[in-house]
Amino acid sequence: MKGVQCSMAIEVFKRLEIKYIMDQERYQHITNFMSKYMNLDEYNQGGNFYSIANIYYDTQDHNIIRRSVMKPKYKEKLRLRAYGVPTLDDKVYLEIKKKYKGIVYKRRVTMKLHEAYKFIETAEVPPKDSKRYVQNQVFQELKHTLEFYKPVPMIYLAYDRIAYFGKSPDEGGPGRELRISFDFNVRTRRENTGLEIGDHGELLQEPGWVIMEVKAGQPLPQWLLDYFAEHDMRRGSFSKYGQEYKRFLTRQIEAGAAITDTEVVKERRPMHAT
Repeated sequence: MKGVQCSMAIEVFKRLEIKYIMDQERYQHITNFMSKYMNLDEYNQGGNFYSIANIYYDTQDHNIIRRSVMKPKYKEKLRLRAYGVPTLDDKVYLEIKKKYKGIVYKRRVTMKLHEAYKFIETAEVPPKDSKRYVQNQVFQELKHTLEFYKPVPMIYLAYDRIAYFGKSPDEGGPGRELRISFDFNVRTRRENTGLEIGDHGELLQEPGWVIMEVKAGQPLPQWLLDYFAEHDMRRGSFSKYGQEYKRFLTRQIEAGAAITDTEVVKERRPMHAT
């Protein structure tokens, strides 16, 4: 799915995000159940996936992800996101994703890929637009983050997604404030992380497992809570980048490297349902 060319834009999110790991049988069951209340994303019509690719930025010593996996009350991540494999002139999203006491706050700006690379390298904010106060504020926040961490591109991480939005209340649904997505084939690489290079990497999860994410800007509907209770589905704390980092540490230890984050390795969870 290619990004539509556009000028710089801004989006700000505040929402609850809950994650579950499931097998194909559970995936089929819950999506059949959801069809009464939710519609497929327009890019998934016909049951087709769309691909999301990310570069996660971090300090040379992995300070951002090291803090994140220790499950503090507050944590943040910096990533550059594209849909499909972009060219240098395609639009991408530079995002700060923060989580505080279970609530996710995400701020992002949209720009061309070559513009994003330059901004990340230089932290030079584009000229202010007097009509776009929020956009200017987010660029300043990104600038502060870049200058504070001095991050480098750490990993490329991509996956295939099928997503659903809530039907309108007139149709008996919860509205588009409720979004549920299912991610497959999570793949990563630590070399040649550029988004334009191509969509390839080592699989992070065992084949057949699915990551479900529930995203809501309001309380979850009762029908969904009842389903979770009836099928004993337990929410978990799960991060794709966090899992990749734990795998990286495990391999470093196996190779005889000196590692201080041994507690992180002990907490590494297999990617299967709980």
